[in-house]
Amino acid sequence: MSGGPWPSWRLCAKSSSGMTRKQLAGGQGRRVAAPVGGLDSPIGVFDSGIGGLTVLRALTQAMPREQFLYLGDTARVPYGSKSAEVVTSYALEVADFFLERGVKMLVVACNSTSALALDALRAHATVPVIGVVEAGARAAARATRNGRVGVIGTEATIASGAYPRALRSLDREVEIFTRPCPLFVPLAEEGWVANEVARRTVALYLASLRRSGIDTLVLGCTHYPLLSDAIGSYLGEAVQLVDGGIETAREVRKTLGSAGLLNKRGPGGASFFVTDVPERFVRVGERFYGESVGSAVRVVLRETGSAGKSTLRAARTSG
Repeated sequence: MSGGPWPSWRLCAKSSSGMTRKQLAGGQGRRVAAPVGGLDSPIGVFDSGIGGLTVLRALTQAMPREQFLYLGDTARVPYGSKSAEVVTSYALEVADFFLERGVKMLVVACNSTSALALDALRAHATVPVIGVVEAGARAAARATRNGRVGVIGTEATIASGAYPRALRSLDREVEIFTRPCPLFVPLAEEGWVANEVARRTVALYLASLRRSGIDTLVLGCTHYPLLSDAIGSYLGEAVQLVDGGIETAREVRKTLGSAGLLNKRGPGGASFFVTDVPERFVRVGERFYGESVGSAVRVVLRETGSAGKSTLRAARTSG
């Protein structure tokens, strides 16, 4: 994997999949099913847009022999400002897209969806569903030394209270300080992660957290790792930054290994799907994935419970 513009402050730390277009579209024309995947079945990864590529990067590094299907719901981004009902509806539509294609696991690489729709997804699917919130909370609970943990994220993620609930289920004594940071998302997508605008925005959002005495900060949005240099520099070396994507990758690997479904001999790789025109996803995606996305296929998702099926449009674009 080629190097990319990744910050040095991360806590812990392939293009072409080899699958044919017909195989990738194999779910069309039949009822939605949630098959029990085999060793060679792909892993479905989804986000509301581009940010989940930071999670996919961690997954491909942890499991280089696995096949991944990534879908960014770019036509309806952002999820972070939408209601729980709407996010859940979107998430179930995306889940059906993957279940039609025989995935062996779903990874919710979106903090807002993990916070608002994880229970509904687990009830809907018959394959394991892993979200980034629970994984990030576990990493933070292990990392903190003084029991004071900060969490930053989108407005929806912070308002949901998902991280405080997850953290207190692990440690009832932990003190939690939260802060929504919505402007971090456009900064990351524009690549404005190390300039004066980024530094001033970080200071504006995180001043109260710096005064709170936290020693651990959860980056509760998949865009935020791109700003980890600026965030870490402002908060200081005493504050550990937790990237939930890395912990999620560990959990996925452990879960598959326990089930005897960890692929250690496959060719590996990732295929990319979007719900809007793919050009911007391909262009900006490298910033998040760390290497060229190469190409993406535009898909149209059906409404959950409707007679229609997810379809592929001939809108592939090369980077």
